[in-house]
Amino acid sequence: MAKGIMYIDGQRVPFDGEKNVLAVIRKAGIDMPTFCYYSELSVYGACRMCVVEDERGKIDASCSMEPRDGMVIRTNTARLLKHRRMILELMLSSHCRDCTTCEKNGSCRLQELALRFGVRHVRFKDTRPHYEIDTSSPAIVRDPNKCILCGDCIRVCEEMQGMGILNFAHRGSDLVVCPAFDRKLGETNCISCGQCAAACPTGAITIFNEIGRGWRALHDPKKRVVFQIAPAVRVAVGEAFGLEPGVNAINKLVSALKMMGADEVYDTTFGADLTVMEEADEFLERLKKGGPFPMFTSCCPAWVKYVEEERPHFLKNISTCKSPMEMFAAVLKDQYARKDEEDGRTTYHIAIMPCTAKKMEAKRPEFQHDGKPDVDLVLTTQEIIMMIKESGIRFAELEGESPDLPFGMGTGAATIFGTTGGVAEAVARRVVEDKSKNTLQAIQFSGIRGSETIRAVTLPVGDRALRIAVVHGLVNAQKLLDDIESGQEYFDLVEVMTCKTGCVGGAGQPYGLIPVKQQRAEGLYEADRTALIKRSERNPIVTKLLEGALKGRTHQLLHVEYKRPDKA
Repeated sequence: MAKGIMYIDGQRVPFDGEKNVLAVIRKAGIDMPTFCYYSELSVYGACRMCVVEDERGKIDASCSMEPRDGMVIRTNTARLLKHRRMILELMLSSHCRDCTTCEKNGSCRLQELALRFGVRHVRFKDTRPHYEIDTSSPAIVRDPNKCILCGDCIRVCEEMQGMGILNFAHRGSDLVVCPAFDRKLGETNCISCGQCAAACPTGAITIFNEIGRGWRALHDPKKRVVFQIAPAVRVAVGEAFGLEPGVNAINKLVSALKMMGADEVYDTTFGADLTVMEEADEFLERLKKGGPFPMFTSCCPAWVKYVEEERPHFLKNISTCKSPMEMFAAVLKDQYARKDEEDGRTTYHIAIMPCTAKKMEAKRPEFQHDGKPDVDLVLTTQEIIMMIKESGIRFAELEGESPDLPFGMGTGAATIFGTTGGVAEAVARRVVEDKSKNTLQAIQFSGIRGSETIRAVTLPVGDRALRIAVVHGLVNAQKLLDDIESGQEYFDLVEVMTCKTGCVGGAGQPYGLIPVKQQRAEGLYEADRTALIKRSERNPIVTKLLEGALKGRTHQLLHVEYKRPDKA
């Protein structure tokens, strides 16, 4: 990898293997503006905001330049400032400028840079056509009128998820980002992962905001509002209030929700423990019957949607276990049915999730009973942050309180569900016969944890060695499926997370690059380290429920069979 010395604005800056000049500039402490540069994606070089000027006065985009020893560049000349202001003015001229009512108000990159570079007037007329806002998706909203044509969403969808739902269409001033044949998102095979919304620098693609429904429920005296909080949420929600990424803020979040009017607040780790118990039993049953293998995890709704739409021949391999969110919801609604009759209130169940695809999952007919959903509303981490801020709660100063019982108790195994490898590790803790502390450590250091996009480990179970794979990022899952189909790879159990790093990197979380997501994952591992109970089968409330109220009813309440959607 290239090494050397560059001179940036007169500053001597060493480089050692940086991807491009832009990375070296940022290493030097200069906040170079960009729209289309996303370090985890291929270099596009379209926005031209990151241009620099060399000794000869030549201007080029720093994101597409390789660093060279002895290179001399300027990043802040009068010519470059004029150039950047012109780009911003042109973008604003063709942009829907309803900033105060935009979902991205306050977090819009275009708004931020226009303010930073002092763009106060737009001299040019908007010649682009007006487009209809696309609200056909259950998870995300697309407003082409706010698109700056940076291409981030296109590359995320293609390079990270391998879906290719979005692309450029038409030419010149009619250029637009849209699905093929100008279809709506709801008419495509979009899996609702929301990573396009996470990458979008403006309000062109946003999470489907359902805060209004949440407030209406909280203010309705006829509703008993019950929350569940997913593992990944607790290590990210505090970032919006000055806490470091990875700080476990679940107790503060419980306090905030109670102040906002919640009747009861539970922990999704309870549902995750149920999932571990059921998934492990299903896996052991498959071992007895000889398959079908591999068994794929079913916790990620975007992954399940992908298999239904693109690889239906693998549906038989997907675990029949509902996700922790849906298991929890089914048990909650079942257990609260009599309570609703007694006090004349209706239980309204809100799930706080790191994932936009959970909005889609909650609306699936498989997760409804008598025409009513088990999860009435899914709010992302971003949405609950907005509600806390709207309430004026000083989140960082809250004392905090524990989730309510009986469904507020979870184990360390359930907590790590929020990061890549967590589900597989939790199931492994359940199925291995040796339950000693040394075995826990052996599983932990087997390679099941880590940041590699595809990881394979072998663990002994009984008289056989189990092959387990962990994959995150849907494009990597597709590669693994190809290898399994071709016979190049064989696995007994495969954990799939659509989003890179797992749920901690879900599109409903506050924006963060890989290092931030890794801090969140470490926060979950720390919670596991300090947990009194490490294995799901040792959760006394889960055990009591399975041996009591759910006995003989687990298949009805906790399992589902996925089928290819009817395209007719």
